[in-house]
Amino acid sequence: MPRDETSAQRAARLRLGRLPGYVRQPDPARRGGEDGRTYKKGWEVRFTARSEAEITEIRELVAAAGFAPARPFFKGHQLIQPVYGIAAVQAYLAARESVEAAEASARTDRRGAGIPEQTRREPDSVAAAARAAESAAARAATEAAARAGGATAGGARTARATRER
Repeated sequence: MPRDETSAQRAARLRLGRLPGYVRQPDPARRGGEDGRTYKKGWEVRFTARSEAEITEIRELVAAAGFAPARPFFKGHQLIQPVYGIAAVQAYLAARESVEAAEASARTDRRGAGIPEQTRREPDSVAAAARAAESAAARAATEAAARAGGATAGGARTARATRER
């Protein structure tokens, strides 16, 4: 069953969001200012590629999405495929946003899936040994405090009482 043209374009536009690229937008202050006639920058999406084969794939995808690709050019060590127009920019940004949202939900789904958190239950003997160690440490601290506090009658009684336990 063939798909209609709008669903094919919609699918191609969603795939545009996975392509590496960036957006150039005009500065409204410069456009409306005194040099508005000389300011030529417009709305543009620039897709980046490393080879001419990638540029060919990008051009085909852009055409399938319903946009007219311009002539590619080199910038640095990359090939750039520009696509001009505010509609292209809006479609690219919407596709990029949906891809990022899908990746974020996939990350949270992966964290939630799998083996659930298990509580670690220690045997009673381990818990009893831990309690005994804590009480021994508390007794030693009390005795050290009693020795450091001096040999007062109350302090001596407390230290003796602690030792007798």
